[in-house]
Amino acid sequence: MVRQRWTVEDLAARHPRVAIDADVLIYLLDGSEPWATLAAAVIDAADQGVFKGSVSALAVAEVLVGPARGGDAARFEETASELRDLAIDIVPVSGAIAEDAAWLRGQRQLQLADALHVATARTVATAFVTNDRRIRSLANLEVLYIDELEA
Repeated sequence: MVRQRWTVEDLAARHPRVAIDADVLIYLLDGSEPWATLAAAVIDAADQGVFKGSVSALAVAEVLVGPARGGDAARFEETASELRDLAIDIVPVSGAIAEDAAWLRGQRQLQLADALHVATARTVATAFVTNDRRIRSLANLEVLYIDELEA
């Protein structure tokens, strides 16, 4: 399979609003290389206003699970603060998003969390950046994989 390479500039040219999956935020905050550098390029572009970035509120919960498991309250609070300081909108899960997630879960056999991320993305963006290969593009939402980003 030939991988579809893309750049942040390509992304911004096609999509003024971009949703970001929890895994991208985890790479960024955990420093998991080489993905952390790629995630930083996407988040930096949102921070610079190249496009409007968004995440589901569920992503915040997923990112904070790691520090919570470790029982380190200071690290938990620091990570929560870092998330709040990112120049990306945190989108609450509404009834309409939950309904769309149920449809996506039933039709595409996505896990509930993935279906919620995709449903949220469909309400606020035309692109979704992830590294989860189970998630595929669909009408009005292009899915881009972070490991295909040319930084």
